[in-house]
Amino acid sequence: MLIGVPKEIKAHEYRVGLTPESVGELAALGHRVVVERDAGAGIGATDADYRSAGATIAAAAEALFAQAELIVKVKEPLARERARLRRGQALFAYLHLAPDAKLARELVASGAIAIAYETVTSPEGGLPLLAPMSEIAGRMAIQVAAHYLERPHGGRGVLIAGAGGVAPARILVLGSGVVGSNAARIAICMGAEVTMLGRSAEPLWRLSSEFGPRLKTMISAPGTIQEQLAGADAVVGAALVPGALAPKLVTRDMLAGMRRGAVIVDVSIDQGGCFETSRPTTHADPVYVIDGIVHYCVANMPGAVPRTSTYALNRATLPFVKELAGRGVVEALRLNEHLRNGLNVCHGAVTRPEVAQALGTGFTDPLRALATSTPGPQN
Repeated sequence: MLIGVPKEIKAHEYRVGLTPESVGELAALGHRVVVERDAGAGIGATDADYRSAGATIAAAAEALFAQAELIVKVKEPLARERARLRRGQALFAYLHLAPDAKLARELVASGAIAIAYETVTSPEGGLPLLAPMSEIAGRMAIQVAAHYLERPHGGRGVLIAGAGGVAPARILVLGSGVVGSNAARIAICMGAEVTMLGRSAEPLWRLSSEFGPRLKTMISAPGTIQEQLAGADAVVGAALVPGALAPKLVTRDMLAGMRRGAVIVDVSIDQGGCFETSRPTTHADPVYVIDGIVHYCVANMPGAVPRTSTYALNRATLPFVKELAGRGVVEALRLNEHLRNGLNVCHGAVTRPEVAQALGTGFTDPLRALATSTPGPQN
């Protein structure tokens, strides 16, 4: 199969869909890989590295999109990339369609087969392609909070770890999944006082057992959230409903009870954010202030540490890329229900119920949508 790896064009996105090592594994299996010029620059991988691994270098994205049967990216395609997609061509990337109606509509109109990393599942019920970036974003969230709590950056002037005779920062984590648990872990290691709110008792019990009295856990409810916001120096939004819009856990009215200069880090912003006042920002312009509260809502946080995040992501995605290329996209999706759970759009239809609900559009069963096509070229 001919696989294309374009250079990411989202603002300050330095990751790349495939590393040279991943390209080498695919080439060894007989697949052809075309990589756009300088696509790996952000992780320190040169075009020569990709050539040595067996790739062909494309001078421009247009030629790459025109040739490739499978496009492997990191972030969702922007407008000019969407315009290059064609019917039956497969796209494998993070998509986050529920909060982005325009992106979803244009993917539907393209007729492409759009597989979202964030909804691919594992036999254990996890989200194996979302987990590595959630781990990194959760860990970064506390670094970000520490930075913006500094007074020159608009914060309260609080040191996460505190000092002799001075209390540490109080960190509130909303969500007990991969993002939340990693945020809590880093905050505790830095010496913060950490409270976590979650919907389910089991993960809270597990984390409480791991961290003991250093982590305070509570079942999430609007009244509890509001109460805990009042004493927080920083709040990490880590709520997730796979494939769907993130629940709005904090209203604007709740901000009135927070300390001025407190920091919100909304890691859920890819799925619309879990604060009513959240809107996507970029690494170039990462924060804004509403009612005295600093909001950090960068939609591609792991893009700031591209080498770490690209290699972590490739470790998870490469087996699925091999399966798509080896069996052919349609056949792989038909045979692997966990990969098929990643299918969000197929041949002009929305094939993920949470996305259809968020967009107010019709839903088509994935197998039915796949049946409108014939199996793609084989290796």
